[in-house]
Amino acid sequence: MSDGEDYEEEEELNLANSDVVTKYKAAAEITNGALALVISECKPGASVVDLCSMGDAHLEKEIEKVFNKPTKEGAIEKGIAFPTCISINNVCGHFSPMETDETVVREGDVVKIDLGCHIDGWVSAAAHTVVAQEDASKPVTGRAADVVAAARDAFQLALRTIRPGKSTTAASDSFGQVAESYDCQMLDGVLTHVQKRFVLDGNKVVLNKPTAENRAEDAEFEENEVYAIDVIVSTGEGKPRVVDEKQTTVYKRALDREYNLKMKASRALFSEINRKFPALPFTLRAIEDKRTAKLGLVECVNHELLHEYPVLHEKPGELVAQFKSTVLLMPNGSDQLSSFPIAQQLDTGDKKVTDPEIVQLMAQPVRKAKRKGGKKSKKKASQPMES
Repeated sequence: MSDGEDYEEEEELNLANSDVVTKYKAAAEITNGALALVISECKPGASVVDLCSMGDAHLEKEIEKVFNKPTKEGAIEKGIAFPTCISINNVCGHFSPMETDETVVREGDVVKIDLGCHIDGWVSAAAHTVVAQEDASKPVTGRAADVVAAARDAFQLALRTIRPGKSTTAASDSFGQVAESYDCQMLDGVLTHVQKRFVLDGNKVVLNKPTAENRAEDAEFEENEVYAIDVIVSTGEGKPRVVDEKQTTVYKRALDREYNLKMKASRALFSEINRKFPALPFTLRAIEDKRTAKLGLVECVNHELLHEYPVLHEKPGELVAQFKSTVLLMPNGSDQLSSFPIAQQLDTGDKKVTDPEIVQLMAQPVRKAKRKGGKKSKKKASQPMES
């Protein structure tokens, strides 16, 4: 087959192909089930490592049940696309600790849950924020309410600015204004990436907090593209940093790097990674031989065979909230694959978004209204929970 034919075949693998949409939605159903489970167990006293293990176990169990019939190309690849991370208060993300960690959720903690899975390389990623309370009916107040409301509203705005025909650089123009309505800041360096098959971080991006020093290349959103809309907001300055490199447990194979590893432990670790996690992120908890992993990890990282997902922190005392979902840019509007209600009442006092243009934009529907008298669909697609 010629290179042109290869390219043409690859081009067909997007949302115009109904099989691709089916796999995205099947992955989303599993992702949403795992997220709902972890949300339900995210209570004061819960062990963070237990919550992470619970989310991953649910993903693995449910993934095993679907798409088991071989195709002409062989077995369909499927699995965890992003391991469950539980990041509390000023921890911005990527906290997925080893079994010996003793971190627990406490009353009033702002807890971010981030996870995802894939079927045949088509990834459903999601993140949600909850405030841990023994009494779930109790309103959330203070800065916790502010940061969750700010992230919620900025995400809703993103759903309406990340649309076919619109500019990627203009998409985030008002994110900061929404956050500032609650005396909060967008987190520096957070990107919304275009997703492709087996690729979480495509080159077309939205930079949530553009600055004079840090700007993204402008492009245009296109129909049938897929984005992992990721919104993270802070009560602080929005400048995350690495506090302890030893906290890092989430990695991804660097596909553009090669090196002949010298240590036996490094080769064993890298062989397992290539076999089980050839393209998407994983946690060290999933490595069979933890001792080998610890010995071999340093050489793999030093020679850039792995990308790190470091645990990032805001200043102590600050709070960070996150909402994320894979979103399909369909011809009839955006299809948000993961959406969970904020069960708790957020009491932000008199803080709210007041800019008339932003308020009007946020009131617009995400999907186009169906025309009356049109053909009835044969099968109603499963819908995520409403926000």
